[in-house]
Amino acid sequence: MATSQTPPILKIENLKRLFGGLAALGGATLEIREKEVLGILGPNGAGKTTLINVIAGVYPATSGRIFFEGREITNLPAHRICRMGVGRTFQLAKPLEDLTLLENVMIGALFGKGKTLKKAAITAEETCEFVGLRDLQRGISRMTALEIKKMQIAHALSAAPTILFLDEVMAGLNTDETHEMIELVRKINNRGVTVGIVEHVMRVIKELTNRVVVLDWGQVIAEGPYLEVSSDPVVVSAYLGGDA
Repeated sequence: MATSQTPPILKIENLKRLFGGLAALGGATLEIREKEVLGILGPNGAGKTTLINVIAGVYPATSGRIFFEGREITNLPAHRICRMGVGRTFQLAKPLEDLTLLENVMIGALFGKGKTLKKAAITAEETCEFVGLRDLQRGISRMTALEIKKMQIAHALSAAPTILFLDEVMAGLNTDETHEMIELVRKINNRGVTVGIVEHVMRVIKELTNRVVVLDWGQVIAEGPYLEVSSDPVVVSAYLGGDA
């Protein structure tokens, strides 16, 4: 578990991303410490997914800087950032329907580390076992929603990330499924992987995180332990609207 003395694995300085005249990120500054589980909170439209997309190289930053393990990665191509050790899932799962479960996971190993097909298959099999997936030759149509979410995580893990961003991977799950996913995230973190998790299920954030940051209008408005931040009048106002 990370402590306040743990060095940052990721450092973001005044990060901005404009879409036309709209600032999806308005100057976000934050650090993620090595081996912690960081909750990334905020109301809809606060810039949470945009933050992950800019870190991962999906969108270029309009301005600001990003440092990963002491190296600047601002505006590097997504494949280079992935191969350096930054992994992520997507809010909307879009598996390749014509491929099997195993083949979908293999893509992460091929893209992330550029492995041969044989080595990618071995990595994918091991990763599927780690996340609790079986029957790897079946098609996507035969998988449950929980299994597809696990497959997303396995796809990201097969690229051997040092830090993994999870974007609402527990949305739509029932209580038992959510508990299973919480335990999986703990298992990933216990492996030494730093986790940044965007989630609207507050039980998940409360149980999993060492620390949270709250975004509003693309800026960090609060950070600290969940129980402290969740009672902050500024945070309550951002979520509910109106005066605190």
